[in-house]
Amino acid sequence: MKDKKILVTGGAGFIGSNLVESLNRDNDVTVLDNLHTGKKSNIKGAIENGVAFVKGDAKDVKKMKEDFDYIFHLGIYSASPMYRENPNLVGEVIHGITNVLEYGKEYNIPIVFASTSSIYNGISPPHKESVIPGVTDYYTEARIACERLGELYAKLHDVNVAAMRFFSVYGYNDIGKGVYSNLLTQFMSAMLKGERPVIYGDGEQRRDFVFVSDVVDALQKASSARGFNVYNVGTGKSYSLNEAVERLQKVTGRKIKPKYVRMPVKNYVMVTQADTSKAKREIGFSARVTLDKGLKLLYSSIASKE
Repeated sequence: MKDKKILVTGGAGFIGSNLVESLNRDNDVTVLDNLHTGKKSNIKGAIENGVAFVKGDAKDVKKMKEDFDYIFHLGIYSASPMYRENPNLVGEVIHGITNVLEYGKEYNIPIVFASTSSIYNGISPPHKESVIPGVTDYYTEARIACERLGELYAKLHDVNVAAMRFFSVYGYNDIGKGVYSNLLTQFMSAMLKGERPVIYGDGEQRRDFVFVSDVVDALQKASSARGFNVYNVGTGKSYSLNEAVERLQKVTGRKIKPKYVRMPVKNYVMVTQADTSKAKREIGFSARVTLDKGLKLLYSSIASKE
């Protein structure tokens, strides 16, 4: 008999599919996904192993008939360019998480959801969860609203909510997101095709790259937190894009130089670096996959599909 009944919105997407694969070993898992960037092929094996798939948006969660033990809400539009193209996605995101929180309130279900390190745009690293974010872009405003709503439901209705501020996540199944995939994935895919990876600006912008298996670990550990909590999900280390390309060259064996183009975005996030002390102290999370190891794992995954 499976341990818990768990709902994963966005469970066919990049991070969601990795989470579903991990959860499915010991739990009864249901995926709710509108397949905006997700693909059923990402969880083909999990479905064959008993995972239930429901095509639908997170805002339709109240149509679900199950009484779940946990909800992992990852079905949130996940890239800043999406919001620049369609600012109305902010309203869609708020609609979705409000319905998820209402569902959690009705059935007393803890909720863990995907927030973002973009909240720290313009703030000097290392980034602590306690900072007051500035106003920067639509994508960030949507996640800030999600966090505030999560805190509201915790205060008014005793819903346990954990907001996970993902840093620069890469790894298995990311390539399926195409232009919305992580920079490391885009760079490696281009290099394996013999193309020059495109870097906006001078390449000195820095990222805290965290492998998806570590993100999955953080999500599961946060499910036991009580009240409202915000946790950084990163490594605490930051690398420039130029450094990242150098490491990719070593992993792929392709000495392809990047192509530098003018930065087209005014509010671009220049540096991310997590302060990981709170997550380590409160939920016992520390990233274990180094950048070099993660790039090797990514290479094996992408090279097998090219």
